[in-house]
Amino acid sequence: MKIVYNSFGGWFSDSPRALHRAVAQAHDGEDVEHVWIASPEQAHTFPDGVTTVVHGTPECVAALETADLVVSNTHLGMQWRKGADTVYLQTWHGTPLKVISHDEKSLSDDVRASIDEDVSRWDLLLSPNAASTPHLRRAFRWAGAVHETGLPRNDVLSAPDRDLHRARVRSELGIEEGTTAVLYTPTWRDDDLAEDGADFRLRIDLERFRERLGGSAVLLLRLHYKVSDALGTVTTPGVLDLSAYPDVADLYLAADVMVTDYSSTQFDFARLGRPIVHLADDLERYEAERGMYYDYRQLCPGPIVSSSEQLLDALADLDGVRRRTGTPLAAFADMFCSLDDGHATERVLDLVLPRIHGEDELSRRSA
Repeated sequence: MKIVYNSFGGWFSDSPRALHRAVAQAHDGEDVEHVWIASPEQAHTFPDGVTTVVHGTPECVAALETADLVVSNTHLGMQWRKGADTVYLQTWHGTPLKVISHDEKSLSDDVRASIDEDVSRWDLLLSPNAASTPHLRRAFRWAGAVHETGLPRNDVLSAPDRDLHRARVRSELGIEEGTTAVLYTPTWRDDDLAEDGADFRLRIDLERFRERLGGSAVLLLRLHYKVSDALGTVTTPGVLDLSAYPDVADLYLAADVMVTDYSSTQFDFARLGRPIVHLADDLERYEAERGMYYDYRQLCPGPIVSSSEQLLDALADLDGVRRRTGTPLAAFADMFCSLDDGHATERVLDLVLPRIHGEDELSRRSA
């Protein structure tokens, strides 16, 4: 069996990574070939023994066209001919808050056509929760079944060893015992990707963070993968730029609090029951230009702040934030995290393996 994996066009991350790990463990030593689409910048993060191909190259196209199973968390965005027996599993990469695909007003006709071409190859589409299903179906113009399995990438958040996992990651990052780890996960804006040069602006004042919280907290910067190299070199003490870190789930576990804006990371992090603070200084503009599936002010389970200084005030009173937001955070998690029970990977493999040509025997051996 040949499986080709794609995560964000070249990362070793997300639900494809979780599925790769599960299949590799279940069928160790058997005739299973794992091929990953890897970007040159991320090539060093892939494990030994895994074949990699660069997105869009002839080698990549050949791998896709000879695959038994294609696993991707986003659109592949290239020309390739899907084999008659190939199964294409689309995991997608999170609960949609901002509108996506055909629901985006500013999407060009060329991009819409490329999305439609990719969707036409899908066989299976996953949903992280019941709330997301109608949005995914409408946004992708998807007429097939939407499988509410949860996302395999989030299984680690409920794993029996998650506390050990957290301690290991914090140690690797140099986060000392008793230090509050603040994970900042902003999404990207349309003008961040302007053709005449990105106009990216970090909305947290790093020097003020160091002045006010530097003795007790460390800031973990995790920019969206589309702008992950926007900061250059960050030298502020107590600030770690982890935008190129392979898998954000490790950072979820390491963090004590999340700061975000309109990113879907908040829906994953809520499973841990830790506070979330929303830094949304451009909320009205973002709502008008991009659009969202929910009323942001009603949805957010934590305080919404509109400046870096207000954010620092909230982080300085984290116990107060926990007291005030415990009930709305629990309701938020009930709505969006019910399938984050640690068994999404099992459900997905039970769904996928029987559909792969010639997999009946392999499936029986793993039972």
